[in-house]
Amino acid sequence: MTFEAILFDCDGVLVDSEIIYVEVEREHLARIGLQYDLDEYMSRFQGLGSSDFWAALDRDHRAIGKGPLPETFGPELDAATMDRIDRELSEIAGIKQLLEAHDGPRAVASSSRLHRLVHKLQHTGLYDYFEPHIYSGEQVANGKPAPDLFLLAAEKLGVDPAATLVVEDSSNGVKAGLAAGMTVWGFVGGGHSHDGHAGQLLEAGAHKVVESHGNMAELLSSEAPA
Repeated sequence: MTFEAILFDCDGVLVDSEIIYVEVEREHLARIGLQYDLDEYMSRFQGLGSSDFWAALDRDHRAIGKGPLPETFGPELDAATMDRIDRELSEIAGIKQLLEAHDGPRAVASSSRLHRLVHKLQHTGLYDYFEPHIYSGEQVANGKPAPDLFLLAAEKLGVDPAATLVVEDSSNGVKAGLAAGMTVWGFVGGGHSHDGHAGQLLEAGAHKVVESHGNMAELLSSEAPA
């Protein structure tokens, strides 16, 4: 089919930030007694809306008998994450070439807080490819895996959700795209991809998995009308 629009997740799809987030988060969580296997962490938390993420961590911290998350945990984690983002963040290989070749409607639909999302896109030179269609989980009542964010983006673009492609690297994002009635391609080209990543996305319901933005460009070309 020909897609009317493409909706991109940001972290791990457009910019190689997910590996930074995962490393910093797991390190800081271990310091307060919350240790997660990598596959479990990615499956449970990657792509989850911000409020749901923090609520889940708080529940886990209480479950091990340590009460609510320490008040200093969030600010310390944010500071450490942004320090590494500012020093290390880059776009994922091939994304600019893909965006140059694709001239149809598109948007970013990310669980990131809006000011952080804009910062990452500006930092990597991707902002102008999407502005003004940059949407955050802060702008909807329910974050991923609920469909709200993708439906908002489709509404703003003026496209039919059923004719919209979602590109996601997380199980929660895949579920959100499916709940919105969209076609979902799982993306495993980020630095955080791991053994079992593709299987997790397919298990969540992704229609197919793409290994790189070059691979995605080929697939889009093959699905375009002759």
